[in-house]
Amino acid sequence: MTEEKDKPTAIIAARERGPGPGRYKLPSSCGYLHHDFSKHMKPSYSFGKRLENSMFKKDNSPGPAYFINPTVTRHGQDGTPAYSILGRQRDPNSFVTPSPYAYSPEKCHPQGERHAPVHSMGARTRYRKRDQCPAANNYSLPSLHGSKVPNKKSSSSYSMTARSKVGGYLEDLAKTPGPGRYHAINPNIVHVKKPSYSMLGRHDGVGDSTQKPGPGAHSPEKVYVNKRKYPSHSLGIRHSEFVCPLIIDVTD
Repeated sequence: MTEEKDKPTAIIAARERGPGPGRYKLPSSCGYLHHDFSKHMKPSYSFGKRLENSMFKKDNSPGPAYFINPTVTRHGQDGTPAYSILGRQRDPNSFVTPSPYAYSPEKCHPQGERHAPVHSMGARTRYRKRDQCPAANNYSLPSLHGSKVPNKKSSSSYSMTARSKVGGYLEDLAKTPGPGRYHAINPNIVHVKKPSYSMLGRHDGVGDSTQKPGPGAHSPEKVYVNKRKYPSHSLGIRHSEFVCPLIIDVTD
């Protein structure tokens, strides 16, 4: 009997009254309610509800699709130069770039050489007076007012001067400054100077801002300096048969 009691018996799971492994559950790591205290809690966010007031609408503020210009930083406009390719213009006369054939270095006067005198002939004046002499009503006699007429007798003239501060009742004999001559002391002199700020203006990017012609502005097919030019013809003007011919040499 003692040997049967000491013999280990098998455990039957059906006879066990305790909870099974499925009854146990680890605490959640999402949210802040019943969060696992052994885990690090991440920040949680919530969505606000729509306001019923008509003052606040969805059109008042941009959504997540709000585009932020990458060239604008917290320090201002980005100064990186940007280039683009200009297309061929429809009107070629709007911006004409001179070709190498347009320059004439042979017409440049040598440096240090004297220039010959150059004269030109002016045209006849369109509005020209026949008589350059002034008329009798253009003369006027000198005025007799004042004391500056040299050959005429003038009456006595008086002038009014300003009030003199010497010897009058406005003369300051004590030479002492009044209360209005003193200025208030700047508090930054006797106290700790407060910080001062200034607003800097916006600067453009460093670079050449002049307009440059693009590849489309050039027309290499119109260059005839180093290429053969084909003959070009034009139509003349129809002359009238009643036009008198020009006769230069007249023989008697």
